[in-house]
Amino acid sequence: MSALDILKKLQGIDAGTLNPLQRVLIITDGTLTEILEATFFERIHLVKISQQTISATPSPPHLTLNAGASIVERRILLRGEKSNKNYVYAESTIALDRLHPTFRNALVNSDTSLGRLWLEHKLETFKELLEVKHVQANGLCDHFNCAKSNMLLVRTYRVISANVPIMLISEYFPVEYK
Repeated sequence: MSALDILKKLQGIDAGTLNPLQRVLIITDGTLTEILEATFFERIHLVKISQQTISATPSPPHLTLNAGASIVERRILLRGEKSNKNYVYAESTIALDRLHPTFRNALVNSDTSLGRLWLEHKLETFKELLEVKHVQANGLCDHFNCAKSNMLLVRTYRVISANVPIMLISEYFPVEYK
């Protein structure tokens, strides 16, 4: 699927009204952490809001897990070190048993972003874009210092490694960074 095809999937918003960075963030299959650092010229840190390991009953959509498989549900922010600005809020569902033990340990016990973990552990991945949309900030408004009525862009994708789905990720970011 081309970048233009992905941008056409944005429901209810004209992709032409987005600035170039927002369009890149929507379509990239690279890591947001690296893109944000290069764009804003500051280190980006992961802030864990919550993380819990639970049994998958039933299997989360798009992961096709056996009942009782261990998954991590995690909510994080990608925050600028100098500006203290939150650039991305993300929700992830991760199939723990499908990860290499060293990757799994780093994921659970560190504050390293998934993108950086993929790079450090040389994990070959494919990101299958499932949905691109925009939603009102509502409960996420505090993270982005905006009104509840402000719109956020959301992309949801499945991460596949060795032809096996290992993660489901939804990333939220402002329609425009101020």
